[in-house]
Amino acid sequence: MHTVLFYIILLIIVCDFIGDQWLGMLNLRALSTGIPPELRHVYNAEEYARSQEYTRIRTRFSQTESVLVFVLMVCMLCFNGFAWLNDLVCRWSGNEIVRCLLFFGMLDLLFNVISLPFEIYNTFVIEAGFGFNRTSPRTFVSDKIKNMLLEWLFGGLLLGLMTWFYGLTNRFFWIYALAGITLFSLFITVFYTTLIVPLFNRLEPLADGPVKDAISDFARRTGFDFHSLRVIDGSKRSSKGNAFFSGLGKRKSIVLYDTLINDLDIPHIIAVLGHEIGHYRMKHIRKSFIIACCSNALMLFLLSLCLKSPAFSQALQVNEPNFHIGLLSFGLLYSPVSTITGLFSNIQSRRAEFQADAFAAEACGNSDDLKDALCRLSAQSLTNLTPHPLYVFVNYSHPTLLQRVQALQNAKARESQ
Repeated sequence: MHTVLFYIILLIIVCDFIGDQWLGMLNLRALSTGIPPELRHVYNAEEYARSQEYTRIRTRFSQTESVLVFVLMVCMLCFNGFAWLNDLVCRWSGNEIVRCLLFFGMLDLLFNVISLPFEIYNTFVIEAGFGFNRTSPRTFVSDKIKNMLLEWLFGGLLLGLMTWFYGLTNRFFWIYALAGITLFSLFITVFYTTLIVPLFNRLEPLADGPVKDAISDFARRTGFDFHSLRVIDGSKRSSKGNAFFSGLGKRKSIVLYDTLINDLDIPHIIAVLGHEIGHYRMKHIRKSFIIACCSNALMLFLLSLCLKSPAFSQALQVNEPNFHIGLLSFGLLYSPVSTITGLFSNIQSRRAEFQADAFAAEACGNSDDLKDALCRLSAQSLTNLTPHPLYVFVNYSHPTLLQRVQALQNAKARESQ
């Protein structure tokens, strides 16, 4: 049985790799020399050619990195690398929780070391070459260290709890693990802006003035209560603009990137915020959270069933079953299910984006402001205007710019009839 599982895992890894490479090539072939008529105002000919070159370079770069990760995974499987690492951590400690933390901590460190040259090249060569990067080497190193420490802190906490729950309850550990993951997700949602963001960026209250007055007035008109309105120094790392909300209930916060404020006019900023408010008013955040909980419940329940079989550990050449090897083996085997749930999640997300766009257009009383804002932000990010439909279906959580513009134009045409 364990031999069959080994070959299934290997097949899954190979199919994932081939599928990703194929989708990337499809997307490159879909690059069109002509700008869609609805988007001719987004780029001039020179900017459009530059956006296509940006897509080509980033796609090929991503494909190169995925080749290295694929080769590493196949070598770890075929040459018993996971079994060797398991033997190592078992010699270091007899505590199952410590073993689990050491095992996944060392794997994470390995993949971080391998990905580091790619991250450096992407930041200081590709992004800098197209004028996006504003990250200094010092900030890059600081961010990397902080990210790893947070991964180990929060990831270690969740892994440790899961291992402890499994040793304590065994059969029903998935229920306790689900409760722990759900509570942790709620904690991060509520306190992300106050605890996590300040570790990386400076957050300041939005200064009094026309922008703040317009946002406050729009929030009142749409019935959106927020706890704070802040500006984040996104220009510290990139020239790309963004905005996001965080928190729940009375602790909702609006966070604007300084680049967004500098690059967009007030009506465009309001339209972008109207889109985000639309997500809250239409309960998209709550629905996404419920879907994520259901997905986690399915995964953890299946994990609890699979951990009972020693074949899952033996598939990775570990004769004596343990939690961390069983968890890794299950994670590799679960990849096709994760892909399917990811596709469903992307479909729901794209539908929610259309609905939030429609809300913003109605709330602003003018769909042109949102349309113009989307086009300006896309132009500043050198967005690919002609991605392949299949690539969009698999990888995009948002509709394409063309789809969003067409939807807004159609809604405006229906209203004028």
